[in-house]
Amino acid sequence: MRKILAFGASNSSTSINKRFAIYAANQLTNTEVIVADLNDYASPLYSKDLEQKNGIHENVLRFYELIKASDGIVVSVAEYNGLHTSAFKNLWDWLSRIKMEKAMNIWDGKPMFLLSTSPSRRPMNNVLKVSKELFPYFGAKVVADFYLPSFNHFFKNGQIIEETYQASFIEQKNRFQSYLDTM
Repeated sequence: MRKILAFGASNSSTSINKRFAIYAANQLTNTEVIVADLNDYASPLYSKDLEQKNGIHENVLRFYELIKASDGIVVSVAEYNGLHTSAFKNLWDWLSRIKMEKAMNIWDGKPMFLLSTSPSRRPMNNVLKVSKELFPYFGAKVVADFYLPSFNHFFKNGQIIEETYQASFIEQKNRFQSYLDTM
């Protein structure tokens, strides 16, 4: 059984991206889903001075241990003003300072199902596009990706209700599942 780390890259207590990541991870078979809430891994705003004075914050190290202990990652990135949330970006900045076997290997080479959703009806969001390009430079193997616009309109009763989006989601989920099954 594969261990899957699932989280929404937002610290909102009502995060639709966290809900979406959990939903997606629970669609996988032969997996144990470990859900992380970014609020449980909060750390001071990164600065080199803080790092030199106190080292890497313990919450960041705990989150990195979750990444290392997983076989795959399902993350739904939230978009605030076109980019990652400040809570996620801060965690990322701290993670990038950990001494790793391979420099800047935040995601530890793990396969990733990269998601995003939004209340907006736009057909794509910027943060997913940026993440697809940026995450591999930090050790992610982005195997599948999916964007669901207008979450509150197209996600009801714990499922995607619009057929075209549901079919696209299933295709991407199956791509990720197939990759996990061959590991």
